Amino acid sequence: MKDLLIKRFQYYKSLGDQTFTQLSEEQMFWQYNEESNSIAVIVKHITGNMLSRWTNFLTEDGEKDWRNRDEEFINVLMTKSEILESWEKGWDCLFGALDQINEENIHAAVYIRGEAHSVLDAILRQLAHYPYHIGQIIYIAKMVKNEDWNTLSIARNKSGEFNAGMKRHFR
Repeated sequence: MKDLLIKRFQYYKSLGDQTFTQLSEEQMFWQYNEESNSIAVIVKHITGNMLSRWTNFLTEDGEKDWRNRDEEFINVLMTKSEILESWEKGWDCLFGALDQINEENIHAAVYIRGEAHSVLDAILRQLAHYPYHIGQIIYIAKMVKNEDWNTLSIARNKSGEFNAGMKRHFR
């Protein structure tokens, strides 16, 4: 189970990584309007969430006293390099916590904002949360790249070709 969960988180991280390689520094800060978040802000939020949820995951509430969620939506990251450092810091914390999971503790109780969750449920909660935001990152990237976007999934009007290739690969 643990290996499968790690594999899924690695997949979604890779989607973000592949997106960032396509973007300039300026594009990381683009906002559709004042009410929208830039990729930089979304990364800041994901990182804040990851550090709070996964630091001392098995022994402390996942909503740490030191986390200021509201400030996560005010950008202080100034360069693409800072954004990527933040991104990696969050994922390192997550994968470090997942390394602690075993058959004995996967059904134990952990807390998020005082609410009890099994370790598995808390992990699944985050496995839903991060792809939601990574999808936002990809959508913003597709808007700013427009026709220069390199798809991360099956190319438009190429489903048949892709499916045939998959069948050949796995037979």
